[in-house]
Amino acid sequence: MGDKSRNSMDNQINSKKLVDRLKQLSTKNSINKWDIGSSSSSDSNVQVDNGEPKQLKSSQRSVLTIRVWNDEGLVGTTSTSDITDSGLQRALMGAKEASNYGNINEIPEFSSMAKENIKEFNKPFYEMIGITKLLDKLLKAESKLLNSNDHIKSIPYNGLSETIFERTYANSDGAFRYQKGSQSSIYLYARAEQTGRKPRSSGSVKVGYGSDLLDIEGCINEAKKLTLSHLNYRPINTGKYLVCFTPKAFLELLGSFSNIFNARSIIDGLSLSNKNSIGTTISVNNLNIFDNGLHSENIGATPFDGEGTPTQNICLLKNGNINSFIHSELTARKFGAKPTGHAGLASKASVGLDWLIIENSDYTKCKQCSLNKDNYKDQFVLIESLSALHAGVKPSQGSFSLPFDGWLINEGEKVSVESATIAGDIRDILINIVKIESIQEITPQGICPHIWISDISITGGQ
Repeated sequence: MGDKSRNSMDNQINSKKLVDRLKQLSTKNSINKWDIGSSSSSDSNVQVDNGEPKQLKSSQRSVLTIRVWNDEGLVGTTSTSDITDSGLQRALMGAKEASNYGNINEIPEFSSMAKENIKEFNKPFYEMIGITKLLDKLLKAESKLLNSNDHIKSIPYNGLSETIFERTYANSDGAFRYQKGSQSSIYLYARAEQTGRKPRSSGSVKVGYGSDLLDIEGCINEAKKLTLSHLNYRPINTGKYLVCFTPKAFLELLGSFSNIFNARSIIDGLSLSNKNSIGTTISVNNLNIFDNGLHSENIGATPFDGEGTPTQNICLLKNGNINSFIHSELTARKFGAKPTGHAGLASKASVGLDWLIIENSDYTKCKQCSLNKDNYKDQFVLIESLSALHAGVKPSQGSFSLPFDGWLINEGEKVSVESATIAGDIRDILINIVKIESIQEITPQGICPHIWISDISITGGQ
């Protein structure tokens, strides 16, 4: 196992020195109000092709974003990767000049929570093992997956990566946040072939705090199992079906419509919700949705957002009713709420979800309690994953039309769907949930059980 790190705050002095230099430069240039967000990372990733290296890449990246408020209270923003004194000087002056053109209708302030205590945040940290060891691990994984079954002919998409990153937020009011972390991931996407049949593909992704902690064996086995399960395929008739979404697929779909809970989207007129939607029923009364970026299973957890607001556990949907929106400092002020820890850093801060947790609040309220993916005997479609989310979703309208990978299951027979598209409206999906299974599964996107929905339109090949 990789060497465990020293305390994750060991490099804080560098960020402290950066902030001290900014204080000096801002005083010198008569800048009274400013804040910064900085991030840096060291990354290595490898890809292979049939036992040979395909791509080996290491990089170091850093970026510093500075916001400056002028005497009229308008904000200017600039970014730089040059943190020398001359680079910081240019960035500060650039932001100061940009503030003359700031949007009077979009004036952010410091987050009211930027100096609040952060909950104890102790995540494992592991040093990088290096690109040579990464390559060796991936070559062995590729070989093992290729040799696991005669039908698996190639692993066209694969990768093993690791990163060490640092994040800082500070402002002229004395707020200071710092995080150092590590993360690694592997993906294996296999291609299987049968004579006279179309090639079929599927894969697996695993993440961890360090490369030596990755469940590579689990990734190999899952990629093999899923890929082979699609060899026995047939077209599906066009029609309406009872559908069971895997946790991964449901999180993919719900994440595409995160504007329901996004205050920034509401202000911009790009949401399915409005300012008065709190308390509105949009789903069955046993569905709860939380956004908990600090969950212990979230490998990519960060303790604060781009404005220094602590990351929190927010209940977005309670018993089917909208319970909360996610906010930046500015949107929270406009809504009369508190920042929720979901903002980026900019003159117009973006707002985005962290890590969703889907749960059943009351198992007695399901419409079809007998449904279970492992023993349901009648016909249903099990959807493994969705494709073309960037093109097939209209977030502000609620509609979607998406290709999917999955199986038609009937009386225990499981047959892969050759080629089909699922279509509908997210509002109909949420209100037509008939069963939320009891077992929650951990995915890289969040935690979710299998979820059953009735009367979904599927367009098939026949």
